[in-house]
Amino acid sequence: MLEWPPYRRECAGGHVVLQLLTISSGVVPQTQQPSSHGSRPRILSISFSPLTRDARVLRQIAVLAEFGDVTTVGFGPAPASASTHIEVPADLASLPQTVTGVARLAIRAHRSAEMAAPALAYARAALAHERFDLVVANDARALPLAFEAAHGAPVWADLHEWAPEEQSHILSWRLLVAPFMTALCRTYLPQCAAVTTVSPLIADLYAERFGVDAGVVRNARPFEDLVPSPLVEGRVRLVHSGVAVPERCIETLIDATLALDERFTLDLFLVFGDDDRYRRELVQRAQGSERITFHDPVAPHDLPAALNAYDLGVYLLKPTTTNHRFMLPNKFFDFVQSRIGVVFGHAVEIDHLIAEHGLGLTVSGFESDDLVAALSSLTAEQVAGFKSNSDIAARALSSEVDAETQREVLRRLLSRT
Repeated sequence: MLEWPPYRRECAGGHVVLQLLTISSGVVPQTQQPSSHGSRPRILSISFSPLTRDARVLRQIAVLAEFGDVTTVGFGPAPASASTHIEVPADLASLPQTVTGVARLAIRAHRSAEMAAPALAYARAALAHERFDLVVANDARALPLAFEAAHGAPVWADLHEWAPEEQSHILSWRLLVAPFMTALCRTYLPQCAAVTTVSPLIADLYAERFGVDAGVVRNARPFEDLVPSPLVEGRVRLVHSGVAVPERCIETLIDATLALDERFTLDLFLVFGDDDRYRRELVQRAQGSERITFHDPVAPHDLPAALNAYDLGVYLLKPTTTNHRFMLPNKFFDFVQSRIGVVFGHAVEIDHLIAEHGLGLTVSGFESDDLVAALSSLTAEQVAGFKSNSDIAARALSSEVDAETQREVLRRLLSRT
């Protein structure tokens, strides 16, 4: 970690404090201009997420690096494909959560709140003397900083979900942040040189609400060179992986497995937070059943190989928000690249892909009884067919398709500079 100016000014007890910013890089960054003829373009990617754990952004940065030298802004250490990294301290919020910031949100002073978030203020200072040929803003909250850092260069907005309802299940978010997100989208999206998002239906929402033509870059993962694992006679091996939080309703999967016949087993690869109460609740719910197994989480790049040993990936998420109803999540693509069948609760985009490729089952409801009804009559031949169809569809449902969409955007935007 190397230290360099500029400094961030903060007030502490009535005194002005100068805090040195930190940059991760192989060299001490200098004030740089956009590329001149014959040199590689300078590309800035902004994402207020832990970059080394954000699979979508990591795939994006790898494609950006094919076209130029990439400077990244985000939480945590530098991604492998970055030339230079500005690490934002993890304790800095990416929304205006200070007293003055919340007050601005409350009175709908959205323009003055755009740079009020501590994380944006930190990154703004670090980028003050930098110049780029292209800036990529991941999600709406990064748009004000992206346009300021662009200094007239093209800005590409990659929206990871429907921004106005990102956390709409939280009352304070609906009251304070949702109008702010809407204002950011209304102000900045029409100015963007390119807009992409995660699914066709969410792209339609951006077109209807903000008048932008958004391309689709799915949350698909790279193609995995795997084949379906053989069935085990007399067994249907269910599996679920991911973050374990109550709204994911993992207890529904456990209850359904306990209610199903002895053929069915459930293996859980779960990532728990610091609070261990939910884990204890789930373990207690499983009642010590030999058919339910809890595993340590698996690193994202190792997940397909781990899940390949199973038959059906299962996920039920109640559609409480627009993003849930129109979701096309990492998990779906993880299951396909693992060459297992998929069993999902109703979601429009996923329903379509399951039906189009014959990948598995759509569950009509979101309770354990609904899952039991969907699974109880499955035959071994059906399960084998789902796994085989995942194998057939794996190339079309890999990130290769989406990477080419990103390359087309980059060729178009960088040709301007």
